[in-house]
Amino acid sequence: MVNIFRSENSLSEVHETVDTTVPRKGIKKFLAFIGPAYLVSVGYMDPGNWATDLQGGAKFGYQLIWVLLMSNLMALLLQSLAARLGIVRRRDLAQANREAYPPVVNFCLYILAEIAIAACDLAEVLGMALGIHLLFPSIPLLAGVGITVLDTLLLLWLQSFGIRKLEAFIFALVLIIGGCFFIEIFLAKPNMAAVAVGFIPTKLNKEALYIAVGIIGATVMPHNLYLHSALVQTRKIGDDKISIKKALRFNLIDSTIALNAAFFVNAAILILAASTFYISGHSSVAKIEDAHHLLDGLLGTKMAPLLFAIALIAAGQSSTVTGTLAGQIVMEGYLKLRINPWLRRLITRLIAIIPAVLVIVIYGDEKIDALLVLSQVVLSVQLGFAVIPLIHFVSDKKTMGEFAIKPLTQITAWLVAIILVGLNINMVIEQAKDLFKEEGMIGWKIAVVVFMLLFVLLFFAMTFLPIIKKNLEKNSSKIHSDIKELSNLQIQSFNKIAVALDFSVNDEKLIANALSQGGREATYILLHIVESASAKYLGKDTDDEETRIDKQRLISYSNQLKSLTYNVEIFIGYRNRINEIVRIVEESNADMLVMGAHHHTGLKDYLFGETIDAVRHKLKIPVLIINS
Repeated sequence: MVNIFRSENSLSEVHETVDTTVPRKGIKKFLAFIGPAYLVSVGYMDPGNWATDLQGGAKFGYQLIWVLLMSNLMALLLQSLAARLGIVRRRDLAQANREAYPPVVNFCLYILAEIAIAACDLAEVLGMALGIHLLFPSIPLLAGVGITVLDTLLLLWLQSFGIRKLEAFIFALVLIIGGCFFIEIFLAKPNMAAVAVGFIPTKLNKEALYIAVGIIGATVMPHNLYLHSALVQTRKIGDDKISIKKALRFNLIDSTIALNAAFFVNAAILILAASTFYISGHSSVAKIEDAHHLLDGLLGTKMAPLLFAIALIAAGQSSTVTGTLAGQIVMEGYLKLRINPWLRRLITRLIAIIPAVLVIVIYGDEKIDALLVLSQVVLSVQLGFAVIPLIHFVSDKKTMGEFAIKPLTQITAWLVAIILVGLNINMVIEQAKDLFKEEGMIGWKIAVVVFMLLFVLLFFAMTFLPIIKKNLEKNSSKIHSDIKELSNLQIQSFNKIAVALDFSVNDEKLIANALSQGGREATYILLHIVESASAKYLGKDTDDEETRIDKQRLISYSNQLKSLTYNVEIFIGYRNRINEIVRIVEESNADMLVMGAHHHTGLKDYLFGETIDAVRHKLKIPVLIINS
């Protein structure tokens, strides 16, 4: 079910399965590239958008249409950058992050990406359950949540037909959603002059800002950036400049059409809420369920609530694909870890179902829409952590070459990032003020402060590490001093050579390399660090079975080498691998250390990957690394 893989291809099972290099005429050239943006666009019209758009329209009329437009323009820019990264570098955003950032930063970015995917899936669960409940009132909401688990089977069945069939299915659902709302708008007959005024930016109060940030979070989704950078790689394109330029041009057209369709749906939901609920005085309508029930009476036809429920189910089902594929991309890109698609889908869905079930059981149906809006705010808070690395990558001339974005685009992209981060900071501060005004709750207040400090630290690391790295590379590439004549080529002789053993098949190779460095004149320090639970607690006082076996192995190695007339000493360390290796090497006065490199991948990178570097930086003697 779980395996570590070597393939560097994003979504390897569908990587380059659509061949665009085959000669085509007319519009068929463009049609070969159509698809990825539509899979991405469903994330921009998922049930989370419905909750924020309905609340925005019901409470503030047409006032927040400009926020939707601004969000859509931001999304178009950012998605085009994500597509550019995938087309030019053939890397998705998770893979690019892995290559650019240190393991600790990458692990944090991975966790945040998974949280964003879970928040998106939560919105899909709630939306699907609501749609089923509204279409079939006899099915309670809690049962609807349980039914959403079954869409895992539908998704896996669709994926078996290939990426083009999956894209066609999603395109059909998008048409259903758009068609339903086209009819709804026709029935609602909104005041088009008032709608036009809504496109003019206005100042937002605290409540409107919270909804606006939710709209942005629901529109510009962080996991969609990961998704788009991978999906464009399902197209096989030529390596020449002309082919890359053509792919960039067609994908921009594809993104523009798809995201404008998503904007139409979102704007239709907000306009529908404004022209029915806000105008009629039902500004307190903040629930999808209430909106569904009121549509019948306000529009005078039972078709309206029926179309509303059908569109909601289609939106929830279509955006399920987004979360599943994005989850696969994030896990494979950051961890190089692949699990069976059905297991990945089931885990993601269960993570989303747990908070949904808890809220329904504890609070009833009343808090469902509040949970939907919260899920979108959570998505919005994650945005900066996906957007900023993306801008760094597509601006880098070293990796993007002539396809790096131009200065004007860079400035625009950074302005978008500043707006997004600024809105989120403002929203977090406003929400935190309410918490700190209340008496007591010391534990929560401390947790919020610590959480915010960690966020700030990660934000600065993510933002400035690529800049620092680039400056260091520039400095190192500057002209050096004159070429020095090689006058001292004597090799240092080693008297004491330490060998860090892990009792694997590689031990013999490590010892052989150590012997080749010192011969029979040197003394060999064979060392091993015991990391059993008992050893970590008792240290040198431990006497568990693992420690006894490890000592016997060291003694066996020592006796074999001594029989070959080599000088050998043995040492056992406990608890911390890095500190103990350094301690033993220094205390034994070794003048060389031999270690093995195991090429760990996936999660083991975070657990073991930094051992060699950490030891090497703490020692002043040569360290010989032997590949396994």
